[in-house]
Amino acid sequence: MMALTLRRISVNNGFRRAIHHVTLNSVKGQRFYSNMSKEERKGADPGAGGTVISERRGTVMVIGINRPEARNAVNQETAQRLTKELSAFDQDNSLNVAVLYGVGGNFCAGFDLKELAQSSGSLKLEEDVSCCPSPMGPSRMRLSKPVIAAVSGYAVAGGLELALLADLRVVEESSIMGVFCRRFGVPLIDGGTVRLPQLIGLSRALDLILTGRPVKAQEALTFGLANRVVPDGQALQVALELAEQVSAFPQLCLRADRNSAYHAVFDSSSFTQSMQYEFDHGLPVIVAEAVTGATKFTLGAGRGGTFSKSKL
Repeated sequence: MMALTLRRISVNNGFRRAIHHVTLNSVKGQRFYSNMSKEERKGADPGAGGTVISERRGTVMVIGINRPEARNAVNQETAQRLTKELSAFDQDNSLNVAVLYGVGGNFCAGFDLKELAQSSGSLKLEEDVSCCPSPMGPSRMRLSKPVIAAVSGYAVAGGLELALLADLRVVEESSIMGVFCRRFGVPLIDGGTVRLPQLIGLSRALDLILTGRPVKAQEALTFGLANRVVPDGQALQVALELAEQVSAFPQLCLRADRNSAYHAVFDSSSFTQSMQYEFDHGLPVIVAEAVTGATKFTLGAGRGGTFSKSKL
């Protein structure tokens, strides 16, 4: 196993000051990477659950990044915990959907630059991306079940990459997304350059990647970066409701269609190969779930009620 080791990263004083005091004029002068204000500290309660907290709600697993004092920036401990929680979710047959959110008003501010800048030891990065977690933890994973991100506040840099891991993103009106690591020379190595162009198109992705500019919720919705925009304070609740609705569908069919879509986008070599993959993986579902579903549909049609209204 080969590993890339960065030993005693030297950071000049100017760079350290930039991390602490950068001013974002385009976001109304808010100091993003600065220490939190006294008011923000009052509202930030890390709780007793460690840097990542989780709660099971029926067939939905709720996972929270719990470093509000750092705007939920991910350090090495948090990355490991996130990977563990999402891996456990994916392997648990009794769980159907995961909801990922940030505690205290921000989704995630990316990798913890203070930890990177102040590290007196070494940071080991595994060169084989298929065998180990990424610096942000689970952002390179290919999960077999849906994940919904409930985005509030900032989802930037590596935090944006974590949001891209999700199948759907419920975004609050005041949220800000973007490749903020551009200004510090920190590359996207957690899937940002892979997922973002596929999600919103190469032209729009390059706009965000090259400029590092902030993207507000309504623009994100126009891009397809956000799937729902909701009032502030409601992202988690709406994401939970959406998760429960998705979880109520026949799951073999849902996962087969989901995985086929991902295969067509990321793995397939041709249109014909994509079509074959779709058929091969859909055929077993016809026996397992579709016949039962067709029977329910027929009985419903006989009573004059073919479809129910969907909240999706």
